[in-house]
Amino acid sequence: MTGYFHDALEPAIRTVPDWPIEGVQFRDITPVLQDPARYRVLIDAFVHRYIGQNIDVVAGVDARGFILGAPVAYALNTAFTPIRKAGKLPAETLSQSYTLEYGEAALEINTDAFAPGARVLLVDDLIATGGTLAAAVTMIKALDGDLVEIAALAKIDALGGAERMREMGLDVFTLLDF
Repeated sequence: MTGYFHDALEPAIRTVPDWPIEGVQFRDITPVLQDPARYRVLIDAFVHRYIGQNIDVVAGVDARGFILGAPVAYALNTAFTPIRKAGKLPAETLSQSYTLEYGEAALEINTDAFAPGARVLLVDDLIATGGTLAAAVTMIKALDGDLVEIAALAKIDALGGAERMREMGLDVFTLLDF
């Protein structure tokens, strides 16, 4: 893939081999976040895509989805809700287990995260196998959210997560493909 976003963002994403376990090629977006111009390009791309789409709430997946989703919510003048790892949210939560490419985990969302029928934008940094996002989608739908789209900086094509989301009937937007 070539183009503006590829040229502006892809060179700053580093690959960390064998992390968190052997065989995983971890895509680290930290250098994008550390470069103010690149971080602005990333956030602005999402804001420009979703401005005027009547988003009620941006949901960010723990933890890099917070770093991307919160400034998008701010710029869109809408609410932000975190989808966190199990045991991190106060008050009543809904929980969903999922499988990662290197293990299992669970996510939670507060049951009062948004009103039924709210238009929700789901944000994360990368789409790998889609396990984390599938869990988040399940919870958003259980709370009667209207999922507008899943947005991520990049997708890793070989792991099939974006295709998995599309097979579930979901719209996916990414700036980069690996």
